[in-house]
Order: sequence, then C-alpha cells, then structure tokens
Amino acid sequence: MIPLVAIVGKSDAGKTTLLEKLILELKRRGYRVATIKHDAHQFEIDHPGKDSYRHFHAGADWAVIGSPEKLAVVRRLDRELTLGEIAAQIDGVDLILTEGYKREAPRGRRIEVSRQAHTTELISTPDDLLAIAADYPIELGVPVYGLDDAAGLIDLIEQAVLGTQRKHPA
Repeated sequence: MIPLVAIVGKSDAGKTTLLEKLILELKRRGYRVATIKHDAHQFEIDHPGKDSYRHFHAGADWAVIGSPEKLAVVRRLDRELTLGEIAAQIDGVDLILTEGYKREAPRGRRIEVSRQAHTTELISTPDDLLAIAADYPIELGVPVYGLDDAAGLIDLIEQAVLGTQRKHPA
C-alpha cells in the first residue's frame, strides 16, 4: 500500500498552495508523487466540442485521452468512491498526497493548514494530526511548521511516514 498524507483545513486556508510546495520539495528530493483532490461538486476536465468530451457525453463509461507525456481518464461512477478505493488504483509512486477528504483522511497522517487571518479554529483533533502548518504559534502537542516550510514538513514525512531520512540527495 502506498503511504498517504492528507492536507486538510478549512476552505481558503491555503491547502493547495502548501500542497504545491510539498510536491515541489518531494520532486526535488527524487520522489514520485500522486495527488488526489476531493471535489464535492461537479467538475469537467475536458472541453465542450473536443473529441474526448464528445465521447463521454455520447455515453462512454470510460473516456481516456493519452499523449506521450500524460494520460487523463474520465469514468462514470454509480457511487462516489472512497479515498481508499481511489488510492488503490494508483501505482508507481512513493507517496500520495490528498486535498480535501477531511472525513476520510487517515488518523495521524493529516497536516492541517491554518491561517490566523482566516480562522484559528482547527477541524482536526491532535490525535488525527501529523503536523500543523500555520502562520501563528499553536500549542497542541503536535509539530507546528510555517506555511512556507515545505522542507521541514517533508523531513517529517520522510521520518514518520516514509521511514527514510533524506532517501534522495538534495
């Protein structure tokens, strides 16, 4: 099973911005990374009029578009898949980072993002958290990192989740 770390927090707390920084640091260290983003609303990754959009909207259960550098899949579902079900379909990576999924995020594998100007109320309990990324001091009994400290957070993930210390030279 590929290790998973969830980036959680209230809306507009800075989850996506932190996730981008974590991905960049992981890639700099030589890791292969997947992300899973939860969207509670309908979304489109294709554009009206394009061939793959037309295939899906004509009724295809799977519409796949591939190129030499990337692959995209749109699949019809009869129910929402759990985070575990989605993660089980991913291979070839060292770590999966998620955004959203605050109800399914694994205990002890969450990094909560909090900005003082937005709210200081957290959505996780200390037992749920691996760490907090915030722009203000928090005393909760878990490690607290600055919102820009991707290197420090990845050091923690390497030690606590991946079981490595600087597996790949910086």
